[in-house]
Amino acid sequence: MHHSNNIQTNGQIALPAWRSRVLFALLLAGLGGLLLRGIYLQGIHNDFLQQKGDARYGRVIEINAHRGMISDRYGEPLAISTPVESIWVSPQDVEATPQQIRQLGQILGMNHEELKNRLSDSTHDFVYLKRQLPPEQAEKVVKLGIAGVSLKREYRRYYPGGEVTSHLLGFTDVDDNGQEGIELSLQAQLGGKAGSHHVIKDRRGHIVEDVASVLAPKEGGNVVLSLDNKIQFLAFREIKLAVEKHKAKAGSIVVLDAHSGEVLAMANWPSYNPNNRDKPNAILLRNHVLTDLFEPGSTMKPFTIAAALELGKIKPETVINTEHGMYVVGGRKIHDTHPEATLTVAQVIQKSSNVGASKIALTMKPEQLWHSLNDDGFGSTTGCEFPGEAAGRLRDFNKWKPIEQATMSYGNGISINLLQLARAYTTFANDGELRPVTLIKQESAAAGLKVFSATTAREVRDMLEMVVKPGGTAPQAQIVGYRVAGKTGTAHKLEGGHYVDHYVASFVGMAPASNPRLIVAVMINDPSGEQYYGGQVAAPVFSNVMGAALRLMNVPNDAPLDNVMHPSPADFIREEV
Repeated sequence: MHHSNNIQTNGQIALPAWRSRVLFALLLAGLGGLLLRGIYLQGIHNDFLQQKGDARYGRVIEINAHRGMISDRYGEPLAISTPVESIWVSPQDVEATPQQIRQLGQILGMNHEELKNRLSDSTHDFVYLKRQLPPEQAEKVVKLGIAGVSLKREYRRYYPGGEVTSHLLGFTDVDDNGQEGIELSLQAQLGGKAGSHHVIKDRRGHIVEDVASVLAPKEGGNVVLSLDNKIQFLAFREIKLAVEKHKAKAGSIVVLDAHSGEVLAMANWPSYNPNNRDKPNAILLRNHVLTDLFEPGSTMKPFTIAAALELGKIKPETVINTEHGMYVVGGRKIHDTHPEATLTVAQVIQKSSNVGASKIALTMKPEQLWHSLNDDGFGSTTGCEFPGEAAGRLRDFNKWKPIEQATMSYGNGISINLLQLARAYTTFANDGELRPVTLIKQESAAAGLKVFSATTAREVRDMLEMVVKPGGTAPQAQIVGYRVAGKTGTAHKLEGGHYVDHYVASFVGMAPASNPRLIVAVMINDPSGEQYYGGQVAAPVFSNVMGAALRLMNVPNDAPLDNVMHPSPADFIREEV
């Protein structure tokens, strides 16, 4: 029988020699391939591997910058950022049992399905679950020990004054960026710049090492406002009480340092609480002192008379024929509530005569009156750089008709905001110099614009003192121990191009009249109670705020402590509206 060559007699199989050589060659080739692959990956393609490793185990996490503090002129905090924790996940790293997910949802107050969707969002490496949690709530999340769930330090803005300062300060969003008011206008200074750091996570998604700071955060700068927190509270309280008492739609008040132009208080009612993250109605957000325009009514008369005094058209004792309270211009009638045959220029202010103001205005050329009003700051913003400030309207004098020039003399046909009005009265407090207004504390008063001579300014200030005495339109503006100078305004509201029987009542005044320290401007929008004249509705607010503020500031008295003469109803002179 024939036997194969590869079978040995002892029972073992004999393999051909070429097979062992082929196997050895294949092993050598495999080892060579692995060596070449290793060289390629570790040397030539190292960046790719590094990126993959970093993507799996490394993270760059943003570090939020601490927002600067806003304080009042004495360092009282008005807006501060407090540290809070936010919960975020890296979905591809999440390892959680159904029970852990349920517990997490209960702690965070999240819908179960929404939570599951966020945990499985593989399109993002970083997903927020809940922003800005209190520390004790964040601690409960940490104790669950869910892989891939981490904390991130953030900051939440807190406003100690709440609704008292909300319209001036504004508020920030969930990322601590300014959205309204000072927070928005000074965002660049307050906000700072976020930083970042590089961390390594283990396979269960836990951060095991803080590798390095990539970019350190730049903290936001602090801001010191011109505001006086105590006067702000007074102003807010009084404007709120007045709006409620007179059943008005709204009210606004501003308090200025008469010399420096610094805003010491600015408040509105209704207001809102900026600490409540639910965004309020858009109307409540508006700072009406600056964003709302109104026709000022008789508070404009002093500027008409000052312009005519400056041009030498009249003197304080000049007698004006007031036509028994009815004057026709261009076929239209101008009325006075209290008909008089004649009034001196000073009495035109004291008794708020529309006929007298109109006659004085018409002694000037249109451009002369326009330039004077323009120099007083009407028709342009105040320069305080508050977001959304309305400039108002001072029409081109080339288009004025005589009746328009006449009605503008007593505040019809011109629109202003309340801060513009308060600022304009600084000319009477500073011997004819218009002061720039500011919301930021100043070390020294900035130079102003000379509008009137010192003589003109003082003559008008003397007339404004007569307004608050019996026989004037605002006896209720008097303050015990201080001389007061001011002017009332009562104007029909303009709706749809027509004047309606709704009113804007106002009062602007300064004290002590001998050397004014403060200017207070008050505006009550649409009082619907029995009283609606500026002397009845706005003047008492002025008196309460100005009196308390002067005492807080220890301003010396310039009148006897029994100087206030309590007027009878017969002493109150109503102005024509």
